[in-house]
Amino acid sequence: MREFSLPALYEVPTDGNLTDIVRRNAAQHPDVAVIARKVDGVWQDVTAGAFLAEVRSTAKGLIASGVRPGDRVALMSRTRYEWTLLDFAIWSAGGITVPVYETSSPEQVQWILGDSGAVACLVETGAHAAAVESVREGLPGLAAVWQIEPAGGRPGAVEQLREAGAGLGDEVVEERCSVAKADDPATIVYTSGTTGRPKGCVLTHRSFFAECGNIVERLRPLFRTGECSVLLFLPLAHVFGRLVQVAPMMAPIKLGCVPDVKQLTDELAAFRPTLILGVPRVFEKVYNSARAKAQSEGKGKIFDKAAETAISYSRALDSAAGPSLGLRLKHKTFDKLVYSKLRAVLGGRGEYAISGGAPLGERLGHFFRGIGFTVLEGYGLTESCAATAFNPWDRQKIGTVGQPLPGSVVRIADDGEVLLHGEHLFKEYWNNEAATADALADGWFHTGDIGTLDEDGYLRITGRKKELIVTAAGKNVAPAVIEDRIRAHALVAECMVVGDGRPFVGALITLDEEFLERWLKEHGKPAGTPAAALRDDPELLATVQQAVNDGNAAVSRAESVRKFRVLPSQFTEESGHLTPSLKLKRNVVAKDFADEIEALYRG
Repeated sequence: MREFSLPALYEVPTDGNLTDIVRRNAAQHPDVAVIARKVDGVWQDVTAGAFLAEVRSTAKGLIASGVRPGDRVALMSRTRYEWTLLDFAIWSAGGITVPVYETSSPEQVQWILGDSGAVACLVETGAHAAAVESVREGLPGLAAVWQIEPAGGRPGAVEQLREAGAGLGDEVVEERCSVAKADDPATIVYTSGTTGRPKGCVLTHRSFFAECGNIVERLRPLFRTGECSVLLFLPLAHVFGRLVQVAPMMAPIKLGCVPDVKQLTDELAAFRPTLILGVPRVFEKVYNSARAKAQSEGKGKIFDKAAETAISYSRALDSAAGPSLGLRLKHKTFDKLVYSKLRAVLGGRGEYAISGGAPLGERLGHFFRGIGFTVLEGYGLTESCAATAFNPWDRQKIGTVGQPLPGSVVRIADDGEVLLHGEHLFKEYWNNEAATADALADGWFHTGDIGTLDEDGYLRITGRKKELIVTAAGKNVAPAVIEDRIRAHALVAECMVVGDGRPFVGALITLDEEFLERWLKEHGKPAGTPAAALRDDPELLATVQQAVNDGNAAVSRAESVRKFRVLPSQFTEESGHLTPSLKLKRNVVAKDFADEIEALYRG
């Protein structure tokens, strides 16, 4: 057994709640832009003073509409300015926010609203409203539904709430703001549910204070008030998105929200954030898109040389001698030709990003640090209020997920499981005492992840206990290690390793539709040819084999993928194969593609 901890850098308030943040910002930084909103396609700053006024007027409407202290209020919307405004307004009315993914089915909506006992629901669109209405008979406690976007001549939810609360004074909101204490629930975040019904994870105001306060203090150069900014494009129904929302408010630095990730490149150029928080797929796309563009322009060899130089330069930074003179000169040349253009794609002002949700991969980590845009990898779960470990800006170890959140403890159990302890952890699973007792045994949260700690307290995640594959030969295989390497290839969208009880390890692979079109053009094949028509194409199989070979290079032969199948369709949230946070529902994939798995082992 091994454990590591760091002293807390932020003192969690003994009392109070998250509404204190917006009031403090308005008092100490009234004219500082703490958030920005899109108006007619143009970013407009909202000062701390103006944001507090909007939060108060919206909270008055919730109070006037019957929301009481402790009531659960559901929020179903894409990431946008109103999400953040309504979140703080719900807290200011004494309520508890219950996020709902905007892609949720009516059945999922009914479960979350019913299980949480939501008394009201704020939805973004008419389609969301229809989803709620279709199951409303099964939700007797749901008293009100408001729609954020105006429709049918009716104003949007925020305007409706302001009108409803126009007769209340500020003192009413101030009184409500003081009701919730640090250990009271701030939100109930329902887990993505890779198996079974999603569980409602209760995160308190203390959880967010401990989480965001310590992150901001440890990464203070990335959170300089009046200088720094962050662009939020992750779903706010996911706990990582909430971290990206609350931490900038605590700093405070300017926060911008992007509803459509397809517009991310344009918004990065317009907003020009100094800090980006995202998932590995975002950074993989940046790399793959840049490489594909270079190849289409006949500059593929130059890009590849620049990439190898960036990686070598970054690796040399970790050595005692540092980069050689020759490497520094090559790096300087490529900085003008390639790296500066890549940084411009990321907004042109940023030097750092924080990545979580899945492993980034060492090669990609070195590449980005080598081009002058350091991606700090972290690790966390819904139950740990997002990050429970992250790489510090001044002591990064690429290939690890960093050191524990200051003020918390990471322990590796005798069986390799990662255990957590700290004020940032969740309080309980809503209405589920049995699951709570299982997860919080002996005062430690059992993550279900397998990992190691080095002598400096840096954590590596090597797999999931429940996802470990045991082959017929008795070899334990952690699928994530191979999957992440295979998925890093531009042509691969998703990969699922199989082989439990089988003679060898195999894989199911789906193709990235965007890069498939480029591959078709490069190989002289008809545009628009679907993946289903290419499953046995020798050239395509050879390209996918390259990705598999790269994945195999990370493991022993006994753990390597011997055979793979290219699937005719995608793993998507709509197909039921991915969670809203883009994690594989392995049991669903295994069931739906049982014939494909059998084909791997036939003969």
